[in-house]
Amino acid sequence: MGSWLSKQVEPTSAHYTYLILSVFLLSYSFFSEFIRNRLHLSEPPLALLTGVIFGPNALNIINPASWHWQDTVTQEAARIIVSLQVFSVGVELPKAYFSRHWRSVGMMLVPVMTFSWLVTAGFVYGIMGTTWSVALIISACLAPTDPVLAAAVLQPGTRFSSRVPRRLRHMLSAESGTNDGTSFPFLYAGLLMYSGTSTGGIIKDWFTGTILWQCTLGILVGLILGHYANRSLRVAERRDWIDPSSFLAFYILLALLSVGIGSTLGLDDFLVAFGAGTGFAWDGWFANKTKATHLPQILDLLLNSSMFVYFGAIIPWKNFVPRDITPMITPGKLTGLLVLVLLFRRIPAVLALKPLIPDIRTYREALFCGHFGPMGLGGLFLVIEARARLETGESIPMPHPPEHHPNLEAIEQVWPIVCFVLMGSTIVHGCSVAAISLGGHMMRNKEERAPLLAAEDEGLEGMIHEGGGGESEPSVSGDEDVSLLHH
Repeated sequence: MGSWLSKQVEPTSAHYTYLILSVFLLSYSFFSEFIRNRLHLSEPPLALLTGVIFGPNALNIINPASWHWQDTVTQEAARIIVSLQVFSVGVELPKAYFSRHWRSVGMMLVPVMTFSWLVTAGFVYGIMGTTWSVALIISACLAPTDPVLAAAVLQPGTRFSSRVPRRLRHMLSAESGTNDGTSFPFLYAGLLMYSGTSTGGIIKDWFTGTILWQCTLGILVGLILGHYANRSLRVAERRDWIDPSSFLAFYILLALLSVGIGSTLGLDDFLVAFGAGTGFAWDGWFANKTKATHLPQILDLLLNSSMFVYFGAIIPWKNFVPRDITPMITPGKLTGLLVLVLLFRRIPAVLALKPLIPDIRTYREALFCGHFGPMGLGGLFLVIEARARLETGESIPMPHPPEHHPNLEAIEQVWPIVCFVLMGSTIVHGCSVAAISLGGHMMRNKEERAPLLAAEDEGLEGMIHEGGGGESEPSVSGDEDVSLLHH
């Protein structure tokens, strides 16, 4: 009987993964209201811990190495998921958002992001003993805020998101949607410096190749693509050429098209995707048509959570201890670096620039925005991109990290340092809502506390909440006609 049964059962690592991943997602879905609005936890840290527990360094049930996956799989999976998320951010922003809030987002993208890049590089250089150019490469991977982690906390429908002024939620969402793309100039500045190119050559290649071609042309292509996709979809809907299911599928397919165009032309994929989402939903028409479908939240649960489980399973734990090639990397130094990055990467800059950021009106709001700069899947894509450039000089990495290579020391420094900080940020920022809610509850007088622990629903203290909810935007709707999805 046992012999017969063993021939029927096929318990491979991949099959176990399907089982564990689906059980995790079903369990989260079943208790999602309790987890999000009572425990104040989001999916990413729970998914990450699931990947760690069932990964090769613990229970060894989910083991991507046994699937013979190469680093290109990680790179492309991260590319698709982050691009879908930044496209989603562009779609969900209020109509014509950047025409009114370009100054606030611009301040977060240029001076704040530049500060975070340089400060993080200084910490890496001083603590981990890397060269300055390698420190700049590492810090570029950690400079952007992650749209996946940001969406898990800022998306509508959670108790905590309703306590944050909408103008802050919109500004942080817009920043997270754009700065994964705007991190490429920082990354390529470090890579060009590492290559030993002359100063004149660095400036020329950086400006023409990165600023003009990848970034500027990327955002323009995305905006044009999104604008004409909007017009085409309007015609198809008006003439009854498209059914409700295809109407929703158009959202995902347009995001994938933007990624395909960007990656094929060598443009900044994330800026193309964000530009396409922004141009597509500039007038608010599509958001009005689909606001009852919760499509972005569904994608978050299925794709983003799955990717965090995968990331948890590939964390390079063995590289977090001293080795011959990286003797300066120790658990203590990595932990110290993580603490310094979380405290000083953004907070000082946002506090100092608060008077110049119109959407930030109090120093408590500045502290919140400074803290809320999570690092996640965008950083995972960037570190694979950095490794690829160090390994092959192109954007396609070797199947696995090489054992012998002229740039071996830099490759072996970049990967574990970035992964450790991404892991720490996912846990800290993913649990920060619970900490803020619990802290606010305990600081109240007993008679002012909600009956349930950390169940307050009024606006966070020290923030200005217009109209009771922080509303500072016009209606998202661009059309008042009846949605096709409700015909």
